[in-house]
Amino acid sequence: MRPYVVVNVAVSADGKLSTRERRQVKISGKQDFERVDELKATSDAVMVGIGTVLADNPSLTIKSPERISARVKSGRSEHPVRIVVDSSARTPPDAKILHKGSGKRLIAVSESASEGLITSLSDYADIIRAGYGKVDLTMLLEELYQINIRFLMVEGGGTLIWSLLSAGLVDELFVFTGKIIIGGLNAPTLADGQGFTIESEFPRLECISADISDEGVLIHWKVQNFGL
Repeated sequence: MRPYVVVNVAVSADGKLSTRERRQVKISGKQDFERVDELKATSDAVMVGIGTVLADNPSLTIKSPERISARVKSGRSEHPVRIVVDSSARTPPDAKILHKGSGKRLIAVSESASEGLITSLSDYADIIRAGYGKVDLTMLLEELYQINIRFLMVEGGGTLIWSLLSAGLVDELFVFTGKIIIGGLNAPTLADGQGFTIESEFPRLECISADISDEGVLIHWKVQNFGL
C-alpha cells in the first residue's frame, strides 16, 4: 500500500521549471498560489527532491492562517509533513524546510549516505533509509503509508517527478503553464531524469480539466496507465 500521489508544477510555455542556472522564476500568479496553498492544506505530506531544496530553499508551509486554523480544528497539525528525497543526505542543516513552521519533517536517504551527515540532520528531521545508492521510491512510499500518510503532494523537481512516473507512483498531475518562455537546453523540465525511449513505456494521461487562470492555463491530468 502507498499514499495517493498528486504532482503539482508550474512551467513556462516551453515546459521549463526554471532557468538553466536553476534560478526560480515566478510563473503563475495569486489565483494559482491560492489553489496550491489549498492543495497543500488538504495534503498529509508535501515532498520535494534535494535539487529543489538546494536551488529554491522552500519551506513547504501553508501560507493562509485560515487554512492552518481549519487544519488544527480538524485535529491535524498546522502544516503537512515535509519530506525531502535526499539519497546522499546533502540537505543543509539550516534549510528552511527544517526550521520554518511547526510540524514533522522527514528526510529519505539511501543506505550509502554518510553517517556523519545523517547524524547532523537527525536533530531536525526523522530519517528514513530506503534503498542502496539512491532512494527506492516504492519502498519510501510504503513506509509513508505505514505512518498514516494517505495523500501526498509532490512539488518537484523534474528528476524526482520523472522517477515517480517511471515507477508508476503518480495518480494525478496539475500543470500550470504560464505566459513566458524561458528556453535553454539545460533548463529543468517537468520530467527530467533518464527519460523514456520506448513508446509503450510512456505514461498515458487523461485530461480532467483545462482552465484559464492567471493569464495561463491550468491542466488537471489523471495518470491513466504507465506502460509498465
